[in-house]
Amino acid sequence: MGKNKRKLEISELIFKIISYTLLTVFALCCLYPFVYAVSASLSGRQAVEYGQVVLFPKDVQFDAFARMFNDNMFWNAYSNTLFITFFGTIWALLVAILGAYALSKKRLLFRKFFNFFLVFTMWFSAGIVPQYLNYLATKDVFNSIGIMDDKWLVVIAMGMAAMNIILLRNAFEGVPSEIEEASIVDGASEFQVLTQVFIPMCKSTIATVALFFAISRWNGYFWARQMISNTNEHPLQVFIRLRLEEFTDSEFMAGWNETYASDSVIYALIVCSIVPILIIYPFIQKYFAKGTNVGGVKE
Repeated sequence: MGKNKRKLEISELIFKIISYTLLTVFALCCLYPFVYAVSASLSGRQAVEYGQVVLFPKDVQFDAFARMFNDNMFWNAYSNTLFITFFGTIWALLVAILGAYALSKKRLLFRKFFNFFLVFTMWFSAGIVPQYLNYLATKDVFNSIGIMDDKWLVVIAMGMAAMNIILLRNAFEGVPSEIEEASIVDGASEFQVLTQVFIPMCKSTIATVALFFAISRWNGYFWARQMISNTNEHPLQVFIRLRLEEFTDSEFMAGWNETYASDSVIYALIVCSIVPILIIYPFIQKYFAKGTNVGGVKE
């Protein structure tokens, strides 16, 4: 028997053509800024300053990257970002997993109140000023116990994300209760049930949430700029902003006689700040759609 192929209806064919066209245009719009940043970072000064770079680099040279790589403050900022991203992701993921596991249990006392209170924080926010004062108070507490490194403030005090806890809670609620009961009958403790049953069965959602946390910590700028006063502790995003402020200062740029444009250095910094995420994302992409669906839908 031959294979029967269903013919597409005219309306369905038109819908697919429009959908794929819009998706392609959207993908190109997202890709172009990165391509331009790479091209501008590799182009000569005249090509960048006179707007001659559109897609491909002109007068290719690597002087902007050389200046950036020879800047010790760049490597210091990079290490600070790695520190905040690594420990910040681990801490936030730990808080999210423990909170989501507790909120997924019907036997938890005042469970509905806690769940409502968690969602309530997503609807209404106290505002930036109260949050800033809260972080200042937390910073004073850290200083009083001997933690003078402000990076830990960004790691610990900002380790709460209501949306990610809800995603994990919904994923944990999807684990069959029979499996949990069987584990308890076999003598498993609460900690063993969490680590050996719930976490392995929800690894897709956990990987997705970990990616959310990592990107948030890697791209974090505002609170790092506000709360970290020591320039040696600034992460990469703050370092890029400070360099941008320098290169837009007329007094600083008065003696600029380099073969590359100041914008090329900024674009080189941007490219280097994106590369780690581009490397990590393909390894987690396979969990992304599944993890979001499982955590976002409650049966």
